[in-house]
Amino acid sequence: MKKLFIVAASLALSACGVETATTAASAAAMKKQEIEQGKKNMEQAQQKINASMQQVQQSSQAADPEK
Repeated sequence: MKKLFIVAASLALSACGVETATTAASAAAMKKQEIEQGKKNMEQAQQKINASMQQVQQSSQAADPEK
C-alpha cells in the first residue's frame, strides 16, 4: 500500500511539472508571436514614414525646381 501511495504521489507531482512546462511553452509562443507582430507593425510604420518623406521631397522639388 505504501508503494502505491509513493507511485501515485510521484505521478501527481510529475503531472504538475508537465502542466507547468506546457504553460511556460504556451506563454513563450504567445510572446514570440507578439514580438513578430510588433516587428511587422514597425516595418509598416517605417514604410509609411519613408513614403511621406518622399512625397515631401517631391513637393519641395516641384515648388522650387532650382534645387
